[in-house]
Amino acid sequence: MKPLALVTGVGPGTGAAIARRFADGGYRVAMLARDADRLAALEKEIADSIAVPCDVTDPAALAAAVERVGQPKVVVHNAVGGAFGSFRDVEPAVLERNFQVNVMALLHLARLVTPAMEAAGEGALIVTGNTSALRGKANFAGFAPTKAAQRILAESLARDLGPKGVHVAYLVIDAVIDLAWTRQRFPQAPDDFFIAPADIAGEVFHLAHQPRTAWSFLAEVRPFQESW
Repeated sequence: MKPLALVTGVGPGTGAAIARRFADGGYRVAMLARDADRLAALEKEIADSIAVPCDVTDPAALAAAVERVGQPKVVVHNAVGGAFGSFRDVEPAVLERNFQVNVMALLHLARLVTPAMEAAGEGALIVTGNTSALRGKANFAGFAPTKAAQRILAESLARDLGPKGVHVAYLVIDAVIDLAWTRQRFPQAPDDFFIAPADIAGEVFHLAHQPRTAWSFLAEVRPFQESW
C-alpha cells in the first residue's frame, strides 16, 4: 500500500500543489481544509487523494480527521491564518484566531501523528512558514507574532523528535506566491517576481525525503530577484 501524506490548508495554490506533488511521488494524500466543495473537486483531479473537510482550529475535528485517514508517514502543516494591519488596526480576536491556526493546530497535529512516527522510527513533519516567522514589520502585527511562535514550536518539536528518527523542518517562503489575488495586487510585476506553488511543493517534498545524514530544520526559498 502507498504511504500516506496528510496536508492541511489545501487551497487553490500551495496546498493543492503540495497534494499533487506527493501524489506524483507515490503517496496517498489526505487533504484537509474548510472548503468542502474545493476539496471534492481536487479529489476528482488528484489520484489517490482523500478530501477531508476540517477546521484545524477544532481539536476534536482534527482528531477525527486523522482517525478517518489513518496514520501518515508525512504531514505538511500548510494551513495559515493571516491579517494585515498595525497593532492599532488589528482586532485582538483576529490575532487569537491566527494563533489557533498557525500554532495550536500544529501542536494538536503533532500530538496526534508523531507518536506513531516515533514508534516506527521514521516520518516527517514539514511546516510552511514565511518571512514573518523571522521579523515583525509594522503592518504584520496580526500575523507575524503567530508565525514566529510557530517556528519556535517547530524547532522544539525538531529537537525532541529528531533523535528519535522523525524529521521536523520549517520552510520559510520569502516571496509573493503566484495566485490570482496576488496577480491582481501586483498587476505590473513580471512572472519571476512571484514564486510558483509547484516550486514550493517541490521543496516541501525534498525536505520530507532528505537522507538522515543531511537533515535541514530551517530552509528558505525565494525568487532570485527577491530583496532580502
